[in-house]
Amino acid sequence: MSKELKDIPISVLDLSPVVEGGTVSDSLRNTLDLAQHAEKWGYNRYWLAEHHNMTGIASSATSVVIGHVAGGTARIRVGSGGIMLPNHSPLVIAEHFGTLESLFPGRIDLGLGRAPGTDQLTAQALRRDRRSDGSDFPEQLAELQEYFKPASESQMRVKAVPGQGLNIPIWLLGSSGFSAQLSAQLGLPFSFASHFSPNNTMTALNMYRHYFKPSDVLEKPYAMLGVNVIAAETDREAERLATSMQQQFLNLIRNRPGKLKAPVDNMDELWTDFEKASLQQQLGSSIVGSPETIKAKLEQFIEETDADELMINAQIYDHKARLRSYEIVSQLFK
Repeated sequence: MSKELKDIPISVLDLSPVVEGGTVSDSLRNTLDLAQHAEKWGYNRYWLAEHHNMTGIASSATSVVIGHVAGGTARIRVGSGGIMLPNHSPLVIAEHFGTLESLFPGRIDLGLGRAPGTDQLTAQALRRDRRSDGSDFPEQLAELQEYFKPASESQMRVKAVPGQGLNIPIWLLGSSGFSAQLSAQLGLPFSFASHFSPNNTMTALNMYRHYFKPSDVLEKPYAMLGVNVIAAETDREAERLATSMQQQFLNLIRNRPGKLKAPVDNMDELWTDFEKASLQQQLGSSIVGSPETIKAKLEQFIEETDADELMINAQIYDHKARLRSYEIVSQLFK
């Protein structure tokens, strides 16, 4: 029997967009405002993403922003979507998230990614003399998990204080098969980036479900899918709002990342046919439209993927329109 919208928890993925004409301070204020509204509207979790050297994204110090959001909300789970493990020492992550869990018990999630979340030059600046290219991700993950074990079980002579003995849910994030297989092997929950890698979604999900081994953490697979959803009162208005996201990806393709731009009336004046096709590859699963359109497309998406949870991403230039988009989505899941 296929799931209905009301059976599925929904969550928020926030890149703390810095818009043209706005400041980082504005973005971080808007992030907290959106989180407070999301909590009121019944969203399950609020995750922030780690990106570096991107003038349009304000959440590079991800654990600091998580603390800011968790401190300004009361119930919603707050976490990382994700922390890029190769950029940091596992001990530092254990201490940061141990601190967050100690401040906000039972509300913190640790989502981990393998990509650098930036370009190669910035990755080098972040990682200094560590030669990690992500291939030692399983070893780094095992070290991180060891830091969270109770003192009686840990093999570590170095202790994460705070961190040791704390139960912080670890999620693996992926846009390909690597993390799907690893999270299946370790019996961890898995979050797939369908919002920018739609063509790999079913392959990764099938792999995760097929190879899943029950663990102390999970008895059966649990897959959360990231999806771009931009909702407004009419299809036309939503499609116009979505041009900010399209321009953002267009600038990434052109290797000119920048702040989130205001919507435009006609994208055909900005992109070539080739660029339009490339964007379709990345943004093909985006769901854009009026409440009726969104509802039909979300039902179809859930039927196709059998997702256990959806994480909604909405890169919208105007903060009020962004709030309204998340409010419309929440009403569909009531």
